[in-house]
Amino acid sequence: MKIVQLHSGSLGGIDKQVAKPTYDRSQVAVGIAHFGVGGFHRSHQAMYLDRLLNKGEGFDWGICGIGLMPTDQVMSDVLSRQDNLYTLVTRATDGRREARVIGSIVRYLYAPQQSDDVLDVLVDERTRIVSLTITEGGYNLDPVTGRFDPNAPDVAQDLRREPGRAPRTVFGYVIEALRRRWEAGRMPFTIMSCDNIQSNGDVARTAFSAFAAILDAELGERVRNEVAFPNSMVDRITPITTAGDITELADDYGIDDAWPVVCEPFTQWVLEDTFPAGRPPWEAAGVQLTDDVEPYELMKLRLLNAGHQAIAYAGHLAGHTYVHEAARDPALAEFLLGYMTHEAALTLKPVPGIDLDAYIHGLLERFANPFVRDTIARLCAFTSDRIPKWLLPVINDNLANGREFARSAAVVACWARYSEGTDENGAPIDMQDALRDELMARARRQRDDPLAFIGNETLFGALARNPGFAESYRSTLESLHRVGTRRTIQDLNASLAADNALALRSSAGIDPAPRTHSE
Repeated sequence: MKIVQLHSGSLGGIDKQVAKPTYDRSQVAVGIAHFGVGGFHRSHQAMYLDRLLNKGEGFDWGICGIGLMPTDQVMSDVLSRQDNLYTLVTRATDGRREARVIGSIVRYLYAPQQSDDVLDVLVDERTRIVSLTITEGGYNLDPVTGRFDPNAPDVAQDLRREPGRAPRTVFGYVIEALRRRWEAGRMPFTIMSCDNIQSNGDVARTAFSAFAAILDAELGERVRNEVAFPNSMVDRITPITTAGDITELADDYGIDDAWPVVCEPFTQWVLEDTFPAGRPPWEAAGVQLTDDVEPYELMKLRLLNAGHQAIAYAGHLAGHTYVHEAARDPALAEFLLGYMTHEAALTLKPVPGIDLDAYIHGLLERFANPFVRDTIARLCAFTSDRIPKWLLPVINDNLANGREFARSAAVVACWARYSEGTDENGAPIDMQDALRDELMARARRQRDDPLAFIGNETLFGALARNPGFAESYRSTLESLHRVGTRRTIQDLNASLAADNALALRSSAGIDPAPRTHSE
């Protein structure tokens, strides 16, 4: 098969089974500036806009990607060579694959080298939306208090506003652009968070207005009161692109793409319809516009995202490398289903149009997809930004209402055991977390002090002082040390199944210990 280097001039030579943009990309103007062009943005928001453009709509809403991190330099180089085109490959559970070239990103700027260009785009009145996938920890808020941290090094530098120095953070760029827009008499753009955080728009409002208020109290008030921050729920499992994915794309489709994206077929985007400066007609591309995102976002965060955490650490400790391996492990699958059904689902509000039981079983199938090849390591990374936002609300809700929480406590215990830095065979664990050193130091004390890990109140609040939670957590952690992960999960499954069966018999008015006929 002839290999074709991906760029605008080569689209005509790409295999006919690969879908390509049917629109004239030269006619697409930038209307959205996006910070954080990673795999998820390219499998999700950029895909929806590409779908819209292929319908002949949305030509004022092209995306200008903006990279801030040193690693974004590579993305800048790749997209520059490929005229900002890339290939999106979906892999279904039955092995079916589909590939399409996405053309909705029409410009990319690497901020450390193109800061003036970034500000020009943000100040341009044609840019009416600034969207974000900057990760759960990117909003710089304390996980317990929710307050903005002005002392993070790059943030502190941007707050000093030294003459002639370019911003270093998304806060510095966005607030400076808003200040200039207001000075020029222009409307503010809408700031649209697409990160996996409950009430992500409200969180973004808190972060950006707090940064602005430190600079100038009046500016902070304007950001808080005059800028729209719609909430959203975004969903598509998108693993990190591997060298194998690049090779497979060339072998199967004849495309030389240095950074394709691989994902599952499922996709969902629920978005609060609050865009005073205008928006693309996303509903024509399958986006669900609503006045209340919360039921959908809680469903996704507490079932999918926290569900991933439920099998990640136990899966790693049990020897699995890929998510589908953990999801197909009978003990872990039973544990995951129990967590979603008996703990997470009970904390949710009714979700319009969603059969929750079907959604849960759909997640089990999605997690078990062997062709996506999502890694356990990806799920285990940066946990201190994730567990407090996704799992702890489930724990606290169930504690407050007298419901089950043992599986959730076990997830935290597995994270604590994982944080010791070695697996059950003594092999080192490459733990990636902003709080890595502190977490590992606490975890290494826990054989002598079982509550050392959850004693970090910055992450866990007062959970270590809750007798019920502390005992459940301690018991599971002790079992992990004594008999290992697999036996611990099996024993917990059996114990909870017996408890649930007893509760059902009791609620039905059946004697929990019925006499035999001979008695």
